Order: sequence, then C-alpha cells, then structure tokens
Amino acid sequence: MKALLRLTLLLAVLFAAPMKAQTSTDQDLNSKQRAIIRISAITAKGDLVKLKQELNKGLDAGLTVNQIKETLVHLYAYCGFPRSIRGLQTFMALLDERKAKGITDTIGAEASPIKDERSKYERGKAVLAELTKTSQDGPKIGYSAFAPEIDVFLKEHLFADIFERDVLTYSERELATVSVIATIGDAEPMLQSHLNICLNVGLTPKQLQEFVEIIKTTIGGKEASAAQKVLNEVLQAKK
Repeated sequence: MKALLRLTLLLAVLFAAPMKAQTSTDQDLNSKQRAIIRISAITAKGDLVKLKQELNKGLDAGLTVNQIKETLVHLYAYCGFPRSIRGLQTFMALLDERKAKGITDTIGAEASPIKDERSKYERGKAVLAELTKTSQDGPKIGYSAFAPEIDVFLKEHLFADIFERDVLTYSERELATVSVIATIGDAEPMLQSHLNICLNVGLTPKQLQEFVEIIKTTIGGKEASAAQKVLNEVLQAKK
C-alpha cells in the first residue's frame, strides 16, 4: 500500500511540473526575444563593436538573416536612419565573415504580399487599433491634432508599411521598440504606450521585467531604472 502511494505521488509530481512550467505567467523570454532586445538596444546606442557580438549571438540563437534585417530596418522608425543603416552595414560585414568561415546562416522567410485593398491609412489605423485595443475613429487630439501630417505618416508608414510585414511578430516588433525607447531615454510617454501594447500582444509582466534586466546589463543602470519606473506605473494601472 505504501509503495502504491509513493508511486502515485511520484506520478503527480512528474505530470504536474511540466504543466506549471508551460503557463504564460511563468514563461521567460526565449533566446530569440532576448537577442532582439540586445540587438535593438545596442543599435540605438551606436556601439558597433558590441553590436557585432550580439548579432553573432542572435544568429547562433536561431534568428534568421531576414529576421535580423527586419529588426534593424524596423529600428529606423525609432532611432533614425543613421543608426539603422550602420546596424545593417555591421550585419553585412558579419555575414561575410561567417560565410568565409564556412558558416551557412538561414536566410528565412520574406514578407508576405499585402492583399488588403484598403488604403494604407485605413490599414494602419486598423493595425494601431489592434495593438492598442482602442478605437482610432475619434477626433484627433494632442500631437495628431497639432500636426496632422505626423498622424498620416504614422498610420500609413509605421503601422501599415512596417508593422504589417510578417517577418516579425507584433510582440517581437514591440520588444525591439521598447528597447530603443528605453535606450535613448527621455521618452517616457512613448515607453508607457508601448509597454501597454506589449501586454496587449501577449507579453507578460514577468517577461517585461526580464526586458528591464536585459537593458540594465546591456545598456546601463540609469536607463534600466527609468524603464523600471515606467513599467511599475503600467503594471500598477492594470490592477
């Protein structure tokens, strides 16, 4: 009888542990997500020597060539063409070096054609509504009312031309985005908005806390502290 009880308890432990490990609240960022955070933050910082190291690690972690290219292209919307292009040039040189060493990197999928026949403005508006979980049909306010042109650029280009490309998921794009914003600093309202979007697209508070820790070890304590403050405010507002 005792032997049967021990066997029952053992089976309960074996089957219960994996189930707990798979719950979303316990899930850590995966190696590809962590690589995207580091690559994005260091690209924004402009440390090309360190970027080359992280690009190398990103490839070894399983990111495809096209996923890294897409990340670097995505970043120009948040840290500018100069940083983005220098990142791409660094990546090109690294790929040449790896090829010379006999390393064959996986190119990966290209972006799927866009078949939606709505205008880019309407498509971008729909993407933004999905990301923010709020209607975009109301009157323009704030900077969108002050400078309507930027509202058009954001919806037509950022949220249509860029976010619609399926080489990266929404959560991967948002991790790249918050990494840049946290690195450049002094953009707390934008960081708050995008941390909320991170939660909307399936990232968990635990994963966002891990994001802050990666910023700390990759960029520095000052930037991480500022990001932590904003994250605390976002999570507190969700309670």
